[in-house]
Amino acid sequence: MRLQSVIRAIYPAQCVACDEPTEAEFGLCGACWRETKFIGGLVCDTCGVPLPGEDTGEVVQCDDCMTIARPWDRGRAALIYTGIGRRLVLRMKHGDRTDLARPAAMWMTHAARPLLRGDTVLVPVPLHWARLARRRYNQAALLGHMLGRVLERPVCADALLRPKKTTPLEGHSRDARFETLSGAIIPNPKRQGQIAGKSVLLVDDVMTSGATLAASAEAARTAGAANVSIVTLARVVKDA
Repeated sequence: MRLQSVIRAIYPAQCVACDEPTEAEFGLCGACWRETKFIGGLVCDTCGVPLPGEDTGEVVQCDDCMTIARPWDRGRAALIYTGIGRRLVLRMKHGDRTDLARPAAMWMTHAARPLLRGDTVLVPVPLHWARLARRRYNQAALLGHMLGRVLERPVCADALLRPKKTTPLEGHSRDARFETLSGAIIPNPKRQGQIAGKSVLLVDDVMTSGATLAASAEAARTAGAANVSIVTLARVVKDA
């Protein structure tokens, strides 16, 4: 405890979003907490987007999930991808802020628990090897390992592979995103035994159109997953 106090005196706890002092490590200060849009209440059971109205326990879907084929069963997200939520995602993805995986996984835990089954295996969405070499880490894998530790569930980080290098999806239409990701993600034959017949929970940092998660879900089902759900740190919301 004494050593911990000395370390805290030299390196005081800071907000992960703005670096202001905080009471505890790996958290948000009061101002940033109030500005962060955590998702709660009534949500689409398929993608986790927040919906107007009260949560009565009934299963509901958003307009997109009623019109777009989703090859997964259920989905949840922890934050709306705007403001501080967006800043945190981008810092973790492009800013070498791998430390953000720890608080992010804690926020995702609440969203993920309703999706868990007794045999659930966590599977991160994969990166192409060239992008992984350039970034040096897969943010989805960081989140997956942290989330698996908190939820005490197994993680198969290389259950899926991304042999097809795709162009960045930013700025593309929904249809273009799905076309780009078609066939880009495949099951890893060396890991098929770890997910065949199991419940798979796909983990990613953010859901926009759902194209990447759809490709991953299709690959998981090809590998024999009994059912597939998704959980992301953030969810893009129209007019957010």
